[in-house]
Amino acid sequence: MDKLVKLRYWWFAISLLVIVPGAISLALFGLRLGIDFSGGALWDLQFVERAPGQLDTERIRAIFAAQGFDGAQVQLSDTQFEGRTVAGALVRTRPLSETEPEPQRQNVLDALRAEYGQVTQQSLQTVGATVSAESTRSAIIAVIAACLVILVYLTLAFRRAPHPVRYGVCAILAMMHDVLVVLGVASILGYFIGLEVDALFLTALLTVISFSVHDTIVVFDRIRENLINRRPGELFDDIVNHSIVQTLPRSVNTQLTTFFTLMALLLFGGETIRNLVLILLIGLISGTYSSIFNAAQLLVVWENREWNRWFRRSAPPGPEASTA
Repeated sequence: MDKLVKLRYWWFAISLLVIVPGAISLALFGLRLGIDFSGGALWDLQFVERAPGQLDTERIRAIFAAQGFDGAQVQLSDTQFEGRTVAGALVRTRPLSETEPEPQRQNVLDALRAEYGQVTQQSLQTVGATVSAESTRSAIIAVIAACLVILVYLTLAFRRAPHPVRYGVCAILAMMHDVLVVLGVASILGYFIGLEVDALFLTALLTVISFSVHDTIVVFDRIRENLINRRPGELFDDIVNHSIVQTLPRSVNTQLTTFFTLMALLLFGGETIRNLVLILLIGLISGTYSSIFNAAQLLVVWENREWNRWFRRSAPPGPEASTA
């Protein structure tokens, strides 16, 4: 445990191994935006006379296209009807016509029933382009505002410690680590299993930010206390390492309690909150890791100004070195 700080570059490398695949996925595939951010209509359909596995996505897509909804995205699912499992589908289309939404809706359902028998519409959500653009803008503003508030708060809270701004900056860097992890995993899961980024995802992301910052503040507060009681000649590295060891049991115990609760919700909770709980789990693990192995370690790097050594190593040899 006395080498946690000495291994800081290994911790940074592990973070990169997690972030880089997600960043590549974001660059290649982006996020699978839900109706809250992309706009359109989301049909939740129940095919009462069909068992799971008896639906053809291409056929459903063709039926929607025949009714004027080209490019429909179809995701099959299982659903419960009167105590038995039947086939279901989530279909994303362009928004319904503002002038004749009901005839359009009824025409689609009639066409589906002619093909598959009894079809029940569980729900139909419609979001216009203006609303979706406003949701996207609000999400970005919320994250930026959270960063600024955290920076100001931590700078004021640690104003009696040396270089208080460092604590705020390092906390934000750790928080951005968690945001990148969550977005990267969401991009990968969106590509492979169709996970969508919707309003609940934004709720989960902001909750992850609070998880991360809260745990980081606990570690930083112990560092501040140990700095006040610093022994003569004690290195900053040793103070940070000792502070991490002191707070590690508290962090692990607290997060494990939350982890088990979220796992129970993931396994036994409803389908509607499954994506929310999954993102919270990912963020919880990432936030605990970043608080201990990133935020505190970045303080050490900043205190020792270790980038000077990086630049000296990468700089070309001077004339004296050449002569020698």
